[in-house]
Amino acid sequence: MNLHITGRNLEVTPAIREYVHNKIGRLDKHFDSVIEAQVILSVERVKHTAEITLRVAGKDLHCSDSEDTLYAAIDLLTDKAERLVIKHKSKTGNHAHQPHKRMEAAPVAE
Repeated sequence: MNLHITGRNLEVTPAIREYVHNKIGRLDKHFDSVIEAQVILSVERVKHTAEITLRVAGKDLHCSDSEDTLYAAIDLLTDKAERLVIKHKSKTGNHAHQPHKRMEAAPVAE
């Protein structure tokens, strides 16, 4: 997975970069088809915002979260992204159909 981290009104330090990399790396254990992840971290006065856009095959998944501290925003963002990836995985993998000859025959009305 390619990970891009961008800071708006914020300098992305190596500590923040490592923290984001460790947290977002947890998504690989649920769904290994994430092609790219773009994380945008921003600061506005007292509100810290973290946004993520995940590119998976055929779809882009996006979520964001705001909190008082940057690390708390990253934690909540990771939890939301994890739930989003699990939901997307269940939607794409839940297309198993039974063949017609295995289905029960409907009773014939007389």
